[in-house]
Amino acid sequence: MTLADVPVPEPRTGQVRIRNRAAGLNFFDILQIQGKYQVKPAFPFTPGAEVAGVVDAAGPGVERFAVGDQVLAFTHNGGLAEYSIAESERTFHLFPGMDFPEGAALPVVYHTSHFGLHRRANLGFREWLLVHAGASGVGYSAIQIGKAQGARVIATAGSPRKLEFCQAQGADHVLNYRDSGWVERVKEITAGRGADVIYDPVGGEVFELSTRCIAPEGRLLVIGFASGRIPSVAANRVLLKNIAVVGVHWGQYVNDHPKYLGETHEVLAAMYLGEQIRPVVSAKYPLECAPGALRDLAERRIIGKAVLVME
Repeated sequence: MTLADVPVPEPRTGQVRIRNRAAGLNFFDILQIQGKYQVKPAFPFTPGAEVAGVVDAAGPGVERFAVGDQVLAFTHNGGLAEYSIAESERTFHLFPGMDFPEGAALPVVYHTSHFGLHRRANLGFREWLLVHAGASGVGYSAIQIGKAQGARVIATAGSPRKLEFCQAQGADHVLNYRDSGWVERVKEITAGRGADVIYDPVGGEVFELSTRCIAPEGRLLVIGFASGRIPSVAANRVLLKNIAVVGVHWGQYVNDHPKYLGETHEVLAAMYLGEQIRPVVSAKYPLECAPGALRDLAERRIIGKAVLVME
């Protein structure tokens, strides 16, 4: 990655240009840079899928925003920059009381978690929710949303500090997935039933072991593969336990259902204003430190969300 000066982009019809004040970092940014993500932009490209800042210009046909409005937006690349272009339909005003780093930390992880738990898993009141990598961005947002939906939450993480963080987000029980006994502990906590919904952004061995502690008619959500290995599942286990392995490709769903993004954002706004969810920004870096920030994210040094800040 290199820091370079490029022409300031001009918004086209239905687009806004944002003078960024913060940009969120996500694990898939790393995969895209490495050419390992399912979406492969042509090189060279500017990564970054979520920003918060001030509307700097609006293209023809934009009525919801005016220059000077404070917004957050989904940029789908182009976010790690001083200026970004976003479709107006994928841009929203900051919630009252929300600062720019929080705004940049909300879009991807909270929309992904809400889509997975609500739309794909239909998480029910008092069901058991097992969240892997609970101290990650998608993980802690799933804990918060799961609690807001009335679930009982078990979270896994890889260190005492991360386990404490999961508890602070509302997890009822926390387990270290480096402990080989975590599968049996899930069964003990749930009185032998297992978890009704398992939220898995890790993949690999964690996914495979999750099929051993999932409840009958449970839903195993495939969020991503942060472990670096795409797992397979024994079909006989799916059959015998009547479980469902459920894909959570939020980005494609939004492309196929354009109104869904705005509908979900209204729900998240109510949850934020009701103090049920709150983005946790634990690390801030200047724009020029983006490579090091992504390296910290890749090496699991980040708890919660990391953002770049632009003064």
